[in-house]
Amino acid sequence: MVKLRQWRQQDIQALADLANNSRIWDQVRDYFPHPYTRKDAQKWISNHAGKSQEMNFAIVVNNQIAGAISLIPKNDIYRLSAEIGYWLGEPHWGKGIMSEAVSQIIEYGRKKHPELIRIYAEVFAFNKASSKVLEKNGFHLESVRKNAIIKNGLIGDDEVWVRLFEESSTQDV
Repeated sequence: MVKLRQWRQQDIQALADLANNSRIWDQVRDYFPHPYTRKDAQKWISNHAGKSQEMNFAIVVNNQIAGAISLIPKNDIYRLSAEIGYWLGEPHWGKGIMSEAVSQIIEYGRKKHPELIRIYAEVFAFNKASSKVLEKNGFHLESVRKNAIIKNGLIGDDEVWVRLFEESSTQDV
C-alpha cells in the first residue's frame, strides 16, 4: 500500500540510504545532492517536517520510506499552476508505486488548492519511466525543449508534461 505522509526526524537514515544512488541522481536536477549524505537528509527533513501547508511528502510503502514527491504551487501570473516533482528509491522501481503516489498528490493538491487548473512536470527526455507514470495519470506531452538541459556534462532535451483541469484558457478568474 502506497501512502504519502509528512517527513519525520526518524526518516533521516532511510532517506540518506535511498537517495545516495547515482541512478536516481542521473534523473533529477543537480541541486539534489550527490553523494547524498545523512547531513543532506537531516537538512531536508528539518526544512520540511511538520509543516501543515507543506506539499513535500515521503512516499511510504509497507511502513518504509520509498521515495519523495512534491507539488509546488506557483505564483504571480502562474498562480493557477503547480509543478510536480518526485523520485523513487531503486528497490521500488517497476512496481507501480510512483503512479499511485502521483495520483495521490494530484488529489491532495486539488483539495488544498481547488483553484489549480494546471499541474506540470519537467522530465528529462531519456527518462521514459517518468513519462509513462505521468501519462498513466492523465498528463499529456505539451512540449519537447531541445538542448534545454545539461546533466553529467551532456546536453539533452527535456519534456513538459501537463495535466489540465480546465480546458478554457480565456475564463474569468
